[in-house]
Amino acid sequence: MKLTPGNLTQHELIGLPVCVLEGCNPSLQGLAGTVIDESRNMLVIETATGAEKKLPKAGNHFCFVIPDGPRVRVKGERLIARPEDRIKKS
Repeated sequence: MKLTPGNLTQHELIGLPVCVLEGCNPSLQGLAGTVIDESRNMLVIETATGAEKKLPKAGNHFCFVIPDGPRVRVKGERLIARPEDRIKKS
């Protein structure tokens, strides 16, 4: 399945560039990097400095960059699920 803005929430997120637009912790706003791991409630990103940051999905708004495509804004609550279960949702 090709990654599109419409199916982003049912797609693999690991490897996608991401930025925190807004959220429950103001110090995370603007944090950007690449998704390197994901659990039910967390995204793990690697920043440009090589640091790994764990970000809760709940309470945050993310901007994902689709390769050769647009930027997609997603509320973290839409991503809450184990990755393998989220991918199976239709």
